Amino acid sequence: MRILSYRDKKYILWLEEVDNTHHDLVGGKAVGLGEMMKAGIPVPPGFVVTSEAYKQFILETGISGFIKYVLEEVIISGKPEEYEKASQMIRSKFVRTPMPKRLRDAIAQAYLKLAEKIGVENPRVAVRSSATVEDLPEASFAGQQDTYLNVSGVDEVIEHVKKAWASLWTARALSYRDSLNVSHENAYMAVVVQKMVSSRSSGVMFTLHPVTGDESKIVIESIWGLGEYIVGGKVTPDSFVVDKETLEIVERRISPKTKALFYDPERRQNVEIKIPETREELEELKKIHPEIASIIEKYDIRPDKPSLSDEEIRKLAEVALKVEQHFSHHMDIEWAIDSEIEPPDNLFLVQARPETVWSQKRKVETPQETEEAQIKKGEVLVRGVPASPGQAAGTVKVALSVEEAAKKMKKGDILVTKMTDPDWVPYMKMAAAIVTDEGGMTAHAAIVARELGIPAVVGTGNATEVLKDGMLVTVDGSRGVVYSGKVIEEKPEKEAAGPTGIPTSIGALSCNRY
Repeated sequence: MRILSYRDKKYILWLEEVDNTHHDLVGGKAVGLGEMMKAGIPVPPGFVVTSEAYKQFILETGISGFIKYVLEEVIISGKPEEYEKASQMIRSKFVRTPMPKRLRDAIAQAYLKLAEKIGVENPRVAVRSSATVEDLPEASFAGQQDTYLNVSGVDEVIEHVKKAWASLWTARALSYRDSLNVSHENAYMAVVVQKMVSSRSSGVMFTLHPVTGDESKIVIESIWGLGEYIVGGKVTPDSFVVDKETLEIVERRISPKTKALFYDPERRQNVEIKIPETREELEELKKIHPEIASIIEKYDIRPDKPSLSDEEIRKLAEVALKVEQHFSHHMDIEWAIDSEIEPPDNLFLVQARPETVWSQKRKVETPQETEEAQIKKGEVLVRGVPASPGQAAGTVKVALSVEEAAKKMKKGDILVTKMTDPDWVPYMKMAAAIVTDEGGMTAHAAIVARELGIPAVVGTGNATEVLKDGMLVTVDGSRGVVYSGKVIEEKPEKEAAGPTGIPTSIGALSCNRY
């Protein structure tokens, strides 16, 4: 195989070559992965298609000028529909435009070299966005760009690199950058191409308590299968709180995990399955998805069984402490346990980014600013997981789709839905609080709510059934409770303070964010 020349290396860097001096070249996600590799933390092997490759693509093809034209002519008042139109125009331009030959060759050679490293022909990889303006200490940019899983073969990898580049221009990413006053001209995209982990269990962990800010705790949330369902809030996860000093599990909550996402090698795609509760259901699954059924049988996967053993929880906590020590910062970490590899080598970290909410809050808060609103005694309508602290009263709007939210939501309403994903964020900025049926405190909805500074209760199980349009309710995100009526005791407003006491000049908490 031809060895990559020095000129090629401005387009391709291997993760083991990456460190925190390469942020502008490889983006926040890749820097996190490269730094973890250097610290001896297990990370799936891979390479980065650098931001220089992206710049070369948009300049050589004329897309750069097209982007400038669309942004100036289409986004006038910042309405969600303007962002949607601009996004559609820009992204379709990326997909239609062929990639220049030298860029194609550099990506193809890197993929073939990765195949040699792994020892598998046409290995399955994750093609992951790594924007140069994401995973920053002051803003996570969580979920703003796209990731593509189970991509295989040179041509597919190249096409999905283009799609990842295009996702720099999603409506949610455009709106998010505008809300934080981040220049679109300074936003570039690198792409991580990384060996897929065949996840038995996956999840997210924080090296502090993401709701209370308790620095003495590690919070781990986990589900069966691939991690998309925990980040997207499609499954309410198991939750474990670990003491940093003793590594003792001080709290645990096992949730019914009735569905999961697994890779089906016969269909060559991820499929959602119902987790079998009986032997009969397992036998039926064997007829449809035999490979997945074998994983479920091997690991005795059941809805009510913890998705992690106590030993795995402690091992994750140990790794989390190592990551926090390396970065000298509280961290938000995504992890996966591979079903195809025997322990103890089956644990991988797939992302680590700075925790953005409490680290920013502590820079500006005072004891007076962090006082909770007082709740008068009221009728409890639903209970769930406290996901974002604070209290807010408003009118319920139940929305089961983004389209429904677009029609119903007005500023100050309480958004009630089954779950949220990044497509909801243009409308989340209108909400005084968020309540969901599914999800945990590390789901995308919870993270976004905390960054917005608005209360959130997730994983209620039945909020969309109990709460009705037009109801006046109070959401207590600190306790995970929704009350009937307005039960907040009024307090004098503090000038220029957001819902959690942080000045609204902090971009992450501005009501105009997203």
